[in-house]
Amino acid sequence: MAIRKLFIANRGEIAVRIIRAAKSLGIETVQAHSEADAGMLAVQLADGAVCVGPAQAAKSYLNIAAVVAAAKDAGCDAVHPGYGFLAENAEFARAVEAACMVFVGPTAETIDRMGDKVAAKIAAQAAGVPTVPGSDGRIEAAEAVAIAEGIGYPVMIKAAAGGGGRGIRIATSAEELARLAPQARAEAEAAFGDGGLYLEKVILNPRHIEVQILGDGTGAAVHCYERECSLQRRRQKVWEEAPAFGLPEATRKALCDSAVALAQAVNYRGAGTIEYLYDGAADRFYFIEMNTRIQVEHPVTEMVTGLDLVALMLRIAGGEPLPLTQEQISCTGHAIEVRLNAEDPFLQFLPFPGKVTALTIPVGEGVRFDHFLYEGYQIPPFYDSLLGKLIVRAEDRAAAIGRMADTLTGIEIGGLKTTIPLHLALAADAGVRAGEFHTQWLEPWLAAGNLTAPHRSIGERP
Repeated sequence: MAIRKLFIANRGEIAVRIIRAAKSLGIETVQAHSEADAGMLAVQLADGAVCVGPAQAAKSYLNIAAVVAAAKDAGCDAVHPGYGFLAENAEFARAVEAACMVFVGPTAETIDRMGDKVAAKIAAQAAGVPTVPGSDGRIEAAEAVAIAEGIGYPVMIKAAAGGGGRGIRIATSAEELARLAPQARAEAEAAFGDGGLYLEKVILNPRHIEVQILGDGTGAAVHCYERECSLQRRRQKVWEEAPAFGLPEATRKALCDSAVALAQAVNYRGAGTIEYLYDGAADRFYFIEMNTRIQVEHPVTEMVTGLDLVALMLRIAGGEPLPLTQEQISCTGHAIEVRLNAEDPFLQFLPFPGKVTALTIPVGEGVRFDHFLYEGYQIPPFYDSLLGKLIVRAEDRAAAIGRMADTLTGIEIGGLKTTIPLHLALAADAGVRAGEFHTQWLEPWLAAGNLTAPHRSIGERP
């Protein structure tokens, strides 16, 4: 049965994005908000809005009982979790379903299985997907040294229930491993309530490539090609592209086919992303994890495929079978997305919330700006610093980088410091233009002083 009334259990730009997709399908929307977010753009755009608690996320957006009760009381028949907050929380998915509403995403069982890094790795291996050499499952500290010696240093200690780069340490010797494993366990326990760890061999200077998939929960699944996500700071993506550049066509096909095989094996429902490390020197890729939600960077895939991934999520959640075959999905041109955060890149990316005193939004062919801003809006200091995402598309990568740089110079977000200078500097960098970077490239580049003060005033106002 098609979704009639949708509750949006998130905030910011992804909430606006979901509202627009829902409206395109004729679905009524109800927006959740904290007390601090009563004035946000999504509240103004939705058909209705409900306060779910105070400013602190733990008492509002992360409060499962409050969110489910608000959705039920509003008469909603479905809940979209967006990304972050409760999007990959199996308990939340179960609570939504127990309240006789549809969770727009995979089943709780799939979230549990693929959210546990060890279980996900086992599922990938069973589906024939290459995985990084490492432990076969969760390990105790006493086992770590023997496993590390078997696969060779350096090794990465990872939280089994982790994400966002937390609970990760890299050890280059047995002594470091013995010292760092307890730290990783403590951080994982604090961040996720689960101190479980596993071990993987470090792939030196890899690229981070991910594949967008769609499934309808019956075993039918397709891919929407791949994205390049190697420009990262503190393991957080800052610049994404579609498709990944310079991949041999046979490797691209094998990568995408492996993602479909895994999605089919777990009967995946909705939109999801399967992430890989790619060793360019050896032309080999390795599964690392699956994100059981829509990704921040989904617009670059939409720009090169012409698909509306959020609308497709809603249609699938409403009971439609997968409406596309693989042959109907093509990839044309090149798209780049940059994340614009309220941070001062010249002060160690210190968060910089404040009031938007002026706003100039770019328009033009091949340009899209997903955001939740308006003049006079006060950015609250309680949440993620993401303001919006600039996405451009052109006929090839060089043209897309040029369009990105040109468009960035036309953006004005008055009253805030933003990361626009970072992206202007990256767009001008010869290494970025040549595609000569990897997941460990950006932080040394920053430390070397490549982000210089002359860019500071471009596209923003102090």
